[in-house]
Amino acid sequence: MPLIDPSVVDLSRLQFALTALYHFLFVPLTLGMTFLLCAMETTYVITGKEIYKEMTHFWGKLFGINFAIGVATGLTMEFEFGTNWSMYSHFVGDVFGTPLAIEGLMAFFMESTFIGLMFFGWDRLSRPGHLAVTYLTALGSNLSALWILVANGFMQNPQGASFDADTMRMQFNSFVSLVFSEDAQAKFVHTSIAGFVTGALFVMGISAFYILRKQHMALAARSFRVAALFGIISSLAVVTLGDALGRLDYLVQPTKIAAIEGLWEDSNAHGSATSAPWLLFALPNDATQTNAAEIGVPYVLTPLITHSMDTPIPGLLSLEQQAGPRILNGIKAINALQQYGVTHDAASLATFKQYENDMGYGFLAQKNAPNQDLTQITPANQDAIVAQTEKDTIPNVFVTFWAFRIMMFLGFYFVALFAFAAYYSLRNELEKHPLLLKAALWSIPLPILACEFGWITAEAGRQPWSVYGWLPTFQAASSHPVGYMVFSLIGFAALYSAFIAAELYLMFKFARLGPQDHHAEPTVGGGATMFGKPQLADKSWQ
Repeated sequence: MPLIDPSVVDLSRLQFALTALYHFLFVPLTLGMTFLLCAMETTYVITGKEIYKEMTHFWGKLFGINFAIGVATGLTMEFEFGTNWSMYSHFVGDVFGTPLAIEGLMAFFMESTFIGLMFFGWDRLSRPGHLAVTYLTALGSNLSALWILVANGFMQNPQGASFDADTMRMQFNSFVSLVFSEDAQAKFVHTSIAGFVTGALFVMGISAFYILRKQHMALAARSFRVAALFGIISSLAVVTLGDALGRLDYLVQPTKIAAIEGLWEDSNAHGSATSAPWLLFALPNDATQTNAAEIGVPYVLTPLITHSMDTPIPGLLSLEQQAGPRILNGIKAINALQQYGVTHDAASLATFKQYENDMGYGFLAQKNAPNQDLTQITPANQDAIVAQTEKDTIPNVFVTFWAFRIMMFLGFYFVALFAFAAYYSLRNELEKHPLLLKAALWSIPLPILACEFGWITAEAGRQPWSVYGWLPTFQAASSHPVGYMVFSLIGFAALYSAFIAAELYLMFKFARLGPQDHHAEPTVGGGATMFGKPQLADKSWQ
C-alpha cells in the first residue's frame, strides 16, 4: 500500500478536525435543549399554566436556530470520508457506512420531520399530541447521536467485522456486536448527557441575564429552576460516566489512558501498585518521555482507573516495549498478505491468518521501512525499525493529558455551579446572589468548550490509528495535491466561520428580544449588557 504525502495527511486531519469541532459547537446544545423543551411542555400539559407554554415557545425558537445551523455544518462531514479519506472508506466502508446510513435514513429524517410539527403544530394538534411530537423530536436527535457514536465506537474498539484477504477490506459480520459495543454505548450516554449539561447551562445562563436585568421574571425564574435541577442531575451523571469511560479505555486502549494520566512508567514501577499519583497538573514532554512540574494526589490513580487497590497500570514506556512483538508479527502478516495477493496460495494465507490480528502494526512499520517496503527489513535493520515504530504507537501525550484535564476541571465546576443554582433557586433567593447569576451567564460557552476538549481527548488519544489496532491514520487518507487541500481547508474554515457568526447573531438577537419578540418596552436603569439594553421590569412572577 503506497504511502500518502505526510503534508496531505496532516492537512486532511486538520480539515476534518476543524469541521468536526465547528459542527460539535452545535450538537451538544441540540441534544440538551430537546429534553428541556420536553420537561417544560410536560409541565404545561399537566398543569395547564400558560407560562410553561410560553417557555416552550421561547426556548424552542433558540433551539430551532441552533438545530438549523448544526444540520448545515454536519452535512459535509460524511462526504469528507469519501473525498479526503478514501483508503479509510475502502478499508472499513462496509462497517462504518452502515450506522451512518441508518442515522440518515431513520434518525435525521425522523427529527427533521417532527421538528416541523413541533414548530407549526401548536394550533393543529392536541396538547398530548404536540407533546408526543416534542418527545419524538428529542428521541430523533439523540438517536442521531447514537448512530454516529456507534460508527465512532468501531474506530475506537473494532467489533462486528473481520478482515477479508481477498477483498482487502473489513467485512461487516455482526450488527449486534457493532451496535452494542461497550465503547459505543458508553460514549453515546456520556455525550448525550454532556449535551444535557450544555442545554441546561444555556437556559440557566440566559435566564440569569433576565433576572439580573429584571426582565421577563416569570419566565426567567421558572426556566432557571428547571435548568438548574436538570443540570445538577446531568452534571453528576456525566462525571460518573466519565469514570466508566476511563475504566473502559484502561481495558481496550491502554495507550490512551496512560496518555490521559501522563503515566510514562508503570504504576508499580517504584514497588507499590498504588504508588502512582493522580496528576492534577504536569507538563508532559513527548520528546524526553518525562513529566515536569508534577502536582498530584498520591495513591489515587490505581483505584480510580482499575477499581481495585493493587492492579498495576502499564505506563507508556512498557506499552511501547509490548508493541515490539506485535510489530514483528504485523510485518510477517503484511508480507504474507502481499504474497497471497500475487499467488493466492494456501501457505501464504495460512501465514497471514496466523498473524492477522497484528496486521495494523505492520502497516504502522511501513513508513519506517527502507523505501517504505516491508520486504526490505532485514535482521541488520530490524531492531532500529521496530524501535522507531514502537514510539509511533504512542499518542501525543501533552495534548491528550491537557484536553482531558480541561474537560475534567470544567465538569466539576458545573457540578458546583448547578448545586448552588438549584439550592438558591428552590429557596427563591436568586436575586440576593448576583455573583451566582453572573457566573451562570458567563459560563454559557463552557460546556461546549468541555465537549470540544472531550472530543479531542477521544480522538487524539486514539492516534496513531484511524481504526484502533488495524489501520494507521497516515494510510487512511486520500492522495490529493497539497494545493487542493490548502484551498479546501481555507474554504471550509471561511464557510464554517460564517455559520458561527450567523448563529451568534441570531442567538443574541432573539435572546435580547426575549419571549415577547417584537414588543418594545421602555428601558430602566443599566447600560449595555451581553445581550443588549434591559427592558421594563416584570413583577408578574412574584
